[in-house]
Amino acid sequence: MPRRTATMLASTLLLIALLCAGVFITVPYSEMSPGPTVNTLGDHDGEPVLQISGHKTYPTSGHLNMTTVRVTSADYRMNIAEAVYGWLAHDNIVVPHETLYPNGKTEQQSNQENAEEFSQSQESAKVAALKELDIPVKSWVIVSTVIKGSPAQGKLHAGDIIKSVDGTAVKDPTDVAKLVTKHKPGENVVFTVVPVKDATAAEKAGKEPTRTEDITITTQKADDEDRAIVGIQAGTDHTFPFTIDIKLADVGGPSAGLMFALGIVDKLSPEDLTGGKFVAGTGTIDDDGTVGPIGGIEMKTVGARDKGAQYFLTPKDNCAAAARDVPKGLTLVKVGTIADATNALQDIRTGKTDQLPKCTKS
Repeated sequence: MPRRTATMLASTLLLIALLCAGVFITVPYSEMSPGPTVNTLGDHDGEPVLQISGHKTYPTSGHLNMTTVRVTSADYRMNIAEAVYGWLAHDNIVVPHETLYPNGKTEQQSNQENAEEFSQSQESAKVAALKELDIPVKSWVIVSTVIKGSPAQGKLHAGDIIKSVDGTAVKDPTDVAKLVTKHKPGENVVFTVVPVKDATAAEKAGKEPTRTEDITITTQKADDEDRAIVGIQAGTDHTFPFTIDIKLADVGGPSAGLMFALGIVDKLSPEDLTGGKFVAGTGTIDDDGTVGPIGGIEMKTVGARDKGAQYFLTPKDNCAAAARDVPKGLTLVKVGTIADATNALQDIRTGKTDQLPKCTKS
């Protein structure tokens, strides 16, 4: 066989081997890509995303779009060829599998966690929006979860309103842990609660719950240290003065909180927040209106611009990452609170865009 032919044959076989390796050898990576973006002021699947009853609402215009990221499933195994393509592509990101599914988290566990975070983000968005509008919201410290096999099981129940611990009133979920850990393991602690059934009945009747019960629980030692616990997680529940429903399925995680809150503010305000502009954004939000960082910011800016967004409200802690590769025609606006966001929207609708706090790489 001539040397030239042998060389070409060897090169061809090597190329085939490399292609096979690229297809059949898997690597521990996953992929993130731009997901759907939905206008919180508009409709989705034939019905308004934000539905408000019991309070006057006002016409809106433009867009306040929440953004999402698509990720490969927990059981998806990426091959070398896909990983290389993902690293080279502009509109997706390849990340270690552990980043999306830490500690062997399953698809079901991830979906459940995302659903819980999404539900909580909706509640916080409502609270933050109403506070921004100076509309009073009643808040309660409640039992969020009871750990199976803990001292509290069978005595406290999810949804119980915690009025006090050892006679000391609680005003924040963190108060509960502080009061319980004043005890030594094995000592008794007294919870004064409104049982969930009475709390629910009071809420339906539009009244403040009044009947309480004293429940004595014997603390136990935490697994990892010598501190007292009862085995609950405290949280916050709210009673709103009118009905706000957020109708958006197949979305998970807490990152739409800011845009839901702004959508609610817009619908309840006589002034049009956007002035007809196409604004998108992302960010978690807490009850006090603080905006928190999220994952996949680069994919969300790409998805927003592809849909026509002109401005993107960006959590301040995501600004540096987002500014490294800004889609052409998109202005990144830095926000740390819902008030920052409403002020930015005022500048956008009045044409004062030179005053916007823009994201930079540093």
